[in-house]
Amino acid sequence: VQLQASGGGLVQPGGSLRLACTVSGITLDDYAIGWIRQAPGKEREGISCASRRDGSVLYAESVKGRFTISRDNSKNTVYLQMNSLKYEDTAAYYCAVPPGCWRISADQVMGVPLYRGQGTLVTVSS
Repeated sequence: VQLQASGGGLVQPGGSLRLACTVSGITLDDYAIGWIRQAPGKEREGISCASRRDGSVLYAESVKGRFTISRDNSKNTVYLQMNSLKYEDTAAYYCAVPPGCWRISADQVMGVPLYRGQGTLVTVSS
């Protein structure tokens, strides 16, 4: 199973980025899918998750209202639209296949990933 994230880069505060993650080796329609991020010296956060069953989505409190997850099962691809970016959004972003989506804490909305891909770096700086 491979998950390849792309779309990261340098953006100013208040700006937007769209991340994409292409999954191979599994049929995405059979799984929940989500995004994890980790900043240097900080705990890993499971920030967004899209359920397989009913298409419901969960967001960490830190990104709710600013980030949107979407999935295109026909392309085995998941996206993360990030708007109103803040300095504290600077992190490496990874897509992940969890066993399911559920709220563990304010900043964890998925179980321990079954699979996790290579990350893409997002830097928010002026």
